Formats: sequence, structure tokens, C-alpha cells
Amino acid sequence: MAIFTDPIKEHADFGPGDAEWLHLLVGDWQLVADLAFADLALWFPLPDGSYVALAHARPSTSHTVFHSDFVGERIRGDLQPLVDAAWKSQSIERSSETNWTTDTAMRVEAIPFVRNGRTLAVVTSHMDLSSSRMPSRLELTYRQCAYDLLRMGTLGLWPDFATPTGSRRGAPRVGDGLIRLDAQGVVQYASPNGVSAFRRLGDMESLEGRPLAEITTALLKDRRMVDETLPLVVTGRMPWRTEIESRGVSLSLRAIPLRDEKERFGALVLCRDVSELRRREMELVSKDATIREIHHRVKNNLQTVAALLRMQSRRMESEEGKLGLAQAMRRVSTIALVHETLSQGLTQNVDFDELIDRQFRLSAEVASPAQGVRTERQGTFGELPSDFATPLALVINELVTNAVEHGLSGREGGTVWLSAERRRAEDNEETLAVTISDDGVGLPAEPRSEGLGLQIVRTLVQSELAGTIAWSPRPGGGTQVTIEMGLDGARRR
Repeated sequence: MAIFTDPIKEHADFGPGDAEWLHLLVGDWQLVADLAFADLALWFPLPDGSYVALAHARPSTSHTVFHSDFVGERIRGDLQPLVDAAWKSQSIERSSETNWTTDTAMRVEAIPFVRNGRTLAVVTSHMDLSSSRMPSRLELTYRQCAYDLLRMGTLGLWPDFATPTGSRRGAPRVGDGLIRLDAQGVVQYASPNGVSAFRRLGDMESLEGRPLAEITTALLKDRRMVDETLPLVVTGRMPWRTEIESRGVSLSLRAIPLRDEKERFGALVLCRDVSELRRREMELVSKDATIREIHHRVKNNLQTVAALLRMQSRRMESEEGKLGLAQAMRRVSTIALVHETLSQGLTQNVDFDELIDRQFRLSAEVASPAQGVRTERQGTFGELPSDFATPLALVINELVTNAVEHGLSGREGGTVWLSAERRRAEDNEETLAVTISDDGVGLPAEPRSEGLGLQIVRTLVQSELAGTIAWSPRPGGGTQVTIEMGLDGARRR
């Protein structure tokens, strides 16, 4: 289905809700094309008196009569008089003779869509008449349903703003199954697919001549779980959707009331077996729950490892050994914090600002609990992929620890700053710049050999984050470390 909406914005003089009503029509008119076994075209007037095609729907129940796309083009001269007549009369107009082309014979109808007494657009229906076979009962019923809906359009009764359109979560379509009801909710006709759908639910009798509400009620085992909209849908009173489940089969139902100027004279009920769709949705929910549980268990295991390291460090007599175990414990705790965050959400992304707020302050306090080091954070990290968040959290932990232990060593206090800035480069690639700075003694005059912590930092930045890292003097005294990395590559991993 093709749609062209610029003329609506440029030339329409609509009242409240008119444009939304037309878009609702286009969103639901595949239903009419399938029922009518015909191509539908939506025509909108231009200031010069001509019309432009806003949308085109091809039927899935028959072959199309238009093999080329004409959306956005002006109306043909031989079709405009029929559309003009429908626009002015506000009633369905039929061509006086069959339109013959080199390949097909077509019957054309023009249906004005009227709202609040104003014609908003005209739909033309193009039906192929080249087949010589007699139409089946299904085809005759479908065409009558299409006519009823189109006539409701001329009265401003369809589409209804309460009507759910689109294919969200398995919306029924004409080919899935159609049931026509009378005003009392008794089944007048059920398509073969509609009959099959209810047989899968457990109803083995003929649907025709029986109230659909009684049929569905008899199939429900646990009536406490029934959707409150079900009675209004199966009687055709409201244009809503609902679902019923029986014997492991889930059936999605959608009702479309049929009305004229005076009363409701029937309804269409579309039905679709969505058992497989719901099964897959449950698998996804189960998968999400399993992933969260895995992250939770990993977090618990890492916290157990950190506790074991803490117990081991208490038995160490060497200060160097105690320090090594304490550093290992901090690194394990940082990874555990990332998994704790992942265990609380449904996605594999981490709200890094929430995570790092806790980690940043904790890293400074653990590195030197007696110094009273202040921490300040600026900027926003945003959401980051989990495989990106873990190494970045480790890098920040190591750099903050290094700033406190070396930059602020021997001082009663000091400040460590952490800033983040997301940028958009000229090639539209998004990057993240992270800066850790302190107001300590600054960089040494002569380069010193890197310890294990800085070796870990450099390895993680280059291999895991695919970024760069640079040390420089901080303006005003102290040291600052800047890390820059691209985010687009991280999302693709």
C-alpha cells in the first residue's frame, strides 16, 4: 500500500479531527480492498479543480488491475467526471459502462467519504470483470460487506475513531477468517477460515444460525479470566478487539459494527489464530526473565569472590599482598555492580549515569578512606551497551583510584572530577569523551613505569572500547586523563 500525504498538509481546509479521520481510513482500508476484491484509490482535490491520488490499496484476495504505482499523480480525464459527481452528490456513483483496457474489463465506483456534512475525499473502487466464472457465496458476502462499509463512509459512520487498526500483535485480517452477524449477534455467514479457527477452539458444530456470544461462552473454561470487552465484541456492538483462549489455542477477535442512518443492522467479526504468536511472546518474556536471572546470579557469584578475597587479605601478613588483594576485590566489585544493574532491566543497555554515580564515590572512598576526598561529576553518559559499560566502569574505577592514591597522596583532602560529553562528529558518528581529573601534585617530571592498574586501563581502552587515552596537566594544577571512544561501533557489536 502506497501513501502520499503532502497535498493534505498543503491544500486541506480541515476541521478538528478531519485529517486524523482520513489517516484512520487509509490505515484500515486494506480490509475494504480485500472484501471488495478490488483496487482502491483515494483522491483528494487540488486548487485547480483536479484531483491527486493520495493512496492506493491492492487486494490480497484477488489480482490487482493496476500494476504501476500512480500515487502522487493527477487523476485521468476519463475518471474525473465520476469523482466530481460523487464529491457533489455525497453518494456512491457507478460508471455507466464497463471500462475496457487491452487486458481487463473494469467496473469503477466512486465513493465520497463524508464527515460532519463535508466531503473530505473520494475513494474509487476498480473491480476486474474479465473472469467469466460465477462468484461464490464467499465472494458475494465479502462484496456486500465491502459495500456496507463504504456506504457507512458516505454517512460519516466509518471509520470509527475507536476502531483498532494496523497489524499490532496479530490483528485479524480478512483472509484469517470473517464472520457476519445480524443485529442480534446471530451468525449469518462464516468463512472457511473462520469456521476452522473456532473448530481449533473446540466447537465442532456449524456456526451459522447460532449466536456468536453463546458459542464463545461455551468454549471458555475459566470465565474468571475473560476480557470484559468480550461480550461487546462477539455481539458486534462495539468496534473493539479482544482475545479468547481455549484448549491451548488463542483467537484474536475484532468487531466492526454495521450501521445506517437509523440503527445498527449487523456486524463483521474478523478472527485470527494467534496461538503461535503468543507462544513466541511468552518465550521472549521467559528469555528476558532468564537473562535477568543469569545477571543476578553472576552478580552474586562475583560478590562471593570479592568476599573470599577480603577474607584472604585479612590472613595476609605482607602489606603488598593485602594491597594486591584489595585492588582485585575492587575490580571484581565493579564488574558485579554492572551485572546488578543489568539484572533489574529488560534490555541489554545500562543507564551508566545511575551506575557510575554509586561507583565513582565508592572508588574514591575505598582508595583512601581517611583523606576526605571530594568527588564531583558533570555531563551525561546516557545508556550504554553492557559489553561497553563493563570495561568503561573498570577504567574509571582504576583512574579514580590512581588519582587518589598518587595524585592526592600525602594530602589531607582534595577533589576528583569526572565529566562526560557525548558528541556528534561531522561524519554523524557519535562519540563519548570521558575526563577524570584531580587537583593533586600533577604529572611527575620524569616518566615512570606503569603499574598493573594503568596497564589494565590502557588495554581496556584500546581493545574493548576501541578508544584513545591521554594524560595531561590540569589547568590550575593537578592531572587530567581524557578518554575518547566511538559509540556507533559499540551498538553494532
